[in-house]
Amino acid sequence: MKPIKVELKEDDLKALEQLYHQTKDVRMRTRAQIILLNGEQCLVAGAIASIVRMNEVSVQRILHRYQTQDIEGLKDEPRSGRPPKMTAAYLEKLIATVRRRPRALELDYSVWTLDYLRDYMAEQTGILLSRETIRRHLKKADITFSRPQHKISSPDPDYEVKKKRSKKPENS
Repeated sequence: MKPIKVELKEDDLKALEQLYHQTKDVRMRTRAQIILLNGEQCLVAGAIASIVRMNEVSVQRILHRYQTQDIEGLKDEPRSGRPPKMTAAYLEKLIATVRRRPRALELDYSVWTLDYLRDYMAEQTGILLSRETIRRHLKKADITFSRPQHKISSPDPDYEVKKKRSKKPENS
């Protein structure tokens, strides 16, 4: 294969360096590094492949995509497969729902569980997702479920004293 040499202008170099240092996407950072190694240090695809631990053909493909599409060519190409069931509108409704109490929605229970939430959302949207999918998306929104805490109380004003007394072991 004919070696690919990328010509970097000053603006391209700045954009690639900014992308390399600021992106959180590891794949984009590696691709920017590949272009920088080729453009600045004049390394060929084989040498770059050993540095970034990638296949030489993949490095050549990235260099070619950059030559034809600039920085846009470094982004992931669309992938095949089924589109996700969880849409942005569903997620928005899910978060709004979980932030309300079930009784406020005229339901027969007081606390959300993943099963209750899944069934309620399926009824409202017609989309049935797994408990795990719902849990993962809620976790990304910093919402987690925990076991309900049951606290036994009494209207008796001396309840706390009696409760402590009943827990003490007796010496025999």
